[in-house]
Amino acid sequence: MRELVVMTGMSGSGKSVALSALEDAGYYCIDNLPPELLMASLALERNQRITQLAIAIDARNAASLPLVPHILESVRQQGVNVKVIFLDASTDALVRRFSETRRKHPLAAGEDAHGDDALVQMILRERQLMGALRDMALVIDTSHTRAAQLQSNLKTILGVVQEHLTLVFQSFSFKRGVPRDADYVFDVRMLPNPHYEPALKVLTGIDPPVAAYLDAQPLVRSMQDDIASFLHKWLPYHAENHRSYVSVAIGCTGGQHRSVYLVERLAQVFAAQWVTLKRHREIELRQAPQSANG
Repeated sequence: MRELVVMTGMSGSGKSVALSALEDAGYYCIDNLPPELLMASLALERNQRITQLAIAIDARNAASLPLVPHILESVRQQGVNVKVIFLDASTDALVRRFSETRRKHPLAAGEDAHGDDALVQMILRERQLMGALRDMALVIDTSHTRAAQLQSNLKTILGVVQEHLTLVFQSFSFKRGVPRDADYVFDVRMLPNPHYEPALKVLTGIDPPVAAYLDAQPLVRSMQDDIASFLHKWLPYHAENHRSYVSVAIGCTGGQHRSVYLVERLAQVFAAQWVTLKRHREIELRQAPQSANG
């Protein structure tokens, strides 16, 4: 056994989609494993020469959740690379998904959870139960993420050797809300906007004409330098505290030009020092095939 992925998160956030992606990537997957059985499962999988295991743990095992951090530390001491991934979504998105699928919330336990008010209360209760796991995990916000996009993001993340801190830059549109998985959020809506240049309006911050336009703007360079200076100062402290991932979200009005450009530039700056990933939420959302989360 060389790698264990613990997939957890809110009910309705996409865990079934995530497990399918892990299975496609070659992981042996176990859904809804009681934490008390984790060590025994690891021993069994070692005997069967399984090297990559993924397990899903959620609020259905509420009574055992406090055991998980201690168990995972024991697993790490055995030389296993442990990655904990927490899928989250806004309460509105979760209510909408439960309403669309007519599924019963796992915490319902015979209660009447068909009304939105009752469902919201169960989601809030679940957030409290899952809080400790969320704090120790890489959080992925799926509020505006389609299934194919989530699968692609997971495969990128799992392809990173997690021996050191990984820095995730993501662009987003404030119109769709701030990503719930962001550790730091920078607002760049005050910068010159290529949207108002007819030749640039339909392009993105990845395209050379937009990049050239923004390169020429002193305010854009100043913002980039300020964000870089902040991160250069504080990222080493995250690494010293054994953080696996730090997510930096950069937002503009549409998530198409300025935020995308700055994510691209900052990723270049920090790639020499840290393992660096890039996400462009709004661009990926437009490009992903239409499908629902599980």
